[in-house]
Order: sequence, then structure tokens, then C-alpha cells
Amino acid sequence: MSAIIANDITTVAAPPLPELPELLRMFNEVSARLSDTHRRLEGRVAGLQRELADAQEGLRRSRALAALGEMAAGIAHEVRNPLASIALHAEVLREDLADQPAQCDLLDKIARAITRLDSIVGDVLRFARSAHGESRLVRACEPVDEALSACRAEITEARVQIECCVPASIEVVCDPTALVQALVNLTRNAVEAMGESPVSDRRLHIDVSERERLGADGRRARMTVFGVEDSGPGFDPAVVDRAFTPFVTTRATGTGLGLAIVHRIADAHRGAVRIERGANGGARVEFMLPAPATHIVGTDSRSDTWEA
Repeated sequence: MSAIIANDITTVAAPPLPELPELLRMFNEVSARLSDTHRRLEGRVAGLQRELADAQEGLRRSRALAALGEMAAGIAHEVRNPLASIALHAEVLREDLADQPAQCDLLDKIARAITRLDSIVGDVLRFARSAHGESRLVRACEPVDEALSACRAEITEARVQIECCVPASIEVVCDPTALVQALVNLTRNAVEAMGESPVSDRRLHIDVSERERLGADGRRARMTVFGVEDSGPGFDPAVVDRAFTPFVTTRATGTGLGLAIVHRIADAHRGAVRIERGANGGARVEFMLPAPATHIVGTDSRSDTWEA
């Protein structure tokens, strides 16, 4: 009986163990992959932390600008009424002093000062308004074209070459008038910056794209991004943090309300604005609006280059 059992038993050989060098190689490969994954995860977390910090800073700035806007609206209305009265009395004096050239010259200076003040009050009121009318779906290229047309005189005078890269399929839900105003402000800022700098190759690049962005609540949302990039000297890092503060400007002229108005328009559309250094060292400002939920980005695009 034992002989029969012995004959039925088969010997199963154990699989050969890898040699020690092969084990070490496999261990090193796994360790390298884990280290690489760890580094990429660290980089991703750091990027998300920066995005979240930027979004929260934008939210804080939006709340501060909203509060300042309410106060500015009240002040602007209080200033506009007596200003209109001064202008009226100046016109009455002009009629009485028509035969006295010296006094008329003084009245001309007063009139110019009144016009300047009225322009500033108008800017303050535009900043204070909610900057959001009736929203509708528009093709992104339409407000870009309108903004460039509105700035054509400044573009021609500064001899700036315009480059547009706007996908024809991208649409955005917005108040078209407000969006054009924001793009006009950004375009004029860029043209003025290049006009005041010694650069000879003056280029303004406008592009529109869609990408995801982290919001202040930690959620990702798809945004339509209008990028306005110039070849000027760029933003001084020390000024970037105050760029959206009303009446802060580094230029010889202007009220310093252009970017503040742009920020208010973005806020009214639940969007955002960001300033960064452009690819060629100039300034790049990105104006972001929530992308339509049903929009699908196509592959066709419109790319125009024209010289004013």
C-alpha cells in the first residue's frame, strides 16, 4: 500500500527565486517611480494651494472694492450736483465778461477744470455701478472686435501691431456692453504702457481660451479667458498688489480707475482678473468669465494679424 501511495505523489518544484541583483534593480525601479509620483503630487498640491490663495485674495479684494464702490457712488453724486452749478455760473459770467479777454481766459481754465472733474466723477460712477446689465450668449470674437474698433485711434497713434487669436466657436454669457468696456480699458492700458516705453516693436496680443480654474470655495470651474498681452515694460511686482485699487496709477495721466472698473465688471459676472508677466516680458492681464455650461470648444479658430 505504501508503495502505491508513493507512486501517486508528484514532486512540484518551487519557482526559482530572482537573483539578488535583479531584486535590487526591481526595488530601485519601484522606489524611483514612487519618488517621482511623490514629487509630482507635491508640485500639484503646491499649485493648488497657490490657486486657492489667489482665488481667496481675489474674493477679499472684490468685497473691499464693493464696499468702496458704495461709498464712491454717494460721494460722486454729491460732487456732481455742485459741479453742475459751478459750470452754469461760469457760463453766466462768460456772458457778462464777454468784452474782457483776460477774465474770459480764466473762465476757460475753470471750464477745462470742470470738464476734467466731471470726467473723473463719471469714472467713479462707472466703478461704483454693478457693471452688469442684461446677459446674453455672444461669440467671444464680437466684443474683441468692438473693443479694438473703439481703440483704433490710440492704436494708430502709438503704431501698435495687433495680433488676435480667437477661436470662432467660443461663446460667453455676459452683458456685452460691460465686456466691451472691460476689454477697452485693458487695451488702452496696454497701448499707453507701450507708448510711454522706449520699446520699438510694439505688439498687442489678444487671445481667448477656455480652461479650468480653482475658485475661492475650492471647487474647479470652467472659465472663458480673455488674455490681453503687450510688449511693454510689464508691471512692477511692487505695484501688482495695488493695481486694482482705485486712484492708484503709475502713469502721468489717468484716474487710476481703469483696472478697478475691469475688476468690478468681472465681479458682476462672477469672474476674476489676474495680472502676470507675459511671454515676452510685458504685462499680461487675463479677464475670466464663467464658461457656458453647454459650450463645447471646437477646433476652428480665427487668427488675425493686422497693423494699424
